Amino acid sequence: MSFLLDSFTIVAVSAGVFFFLAGTVGLLRFPDTLTRLHALTKADNLGFGLIVLGLLPQSPDVTSGLKLVVVWLLVQLAGASASQLIAQFASRDTPHS
Repeated sequence: MSFLLDSFTIVAVSAGVFFFLAGTVGLLRFPDTLTRLHALTKADNLGFGLIVLGLLPQSPDVTSGLKLVVVWLLVQLAGASASQLIAQFASRDTPHS
């Protein structure tokens, strides 16, 4: 059973790292602020969620697992708030036709 949990952890954390890298590539390659922001927030949210999901079976007790989930939820909230602020600022500076 330990081998299966370790394998799940490795696969989920590796997939999370892949999404982080994909978000970074999107940040560097997309042309404008809003598309960069979209790529980065989607990839980072999914990547961090997969990493937390992969770490949950490795947590020693339920309290540690709940802490991981709470941190993930706080990162979701902070990422959504920050991206809204950045998008509002970027759209204010962009001339509309």
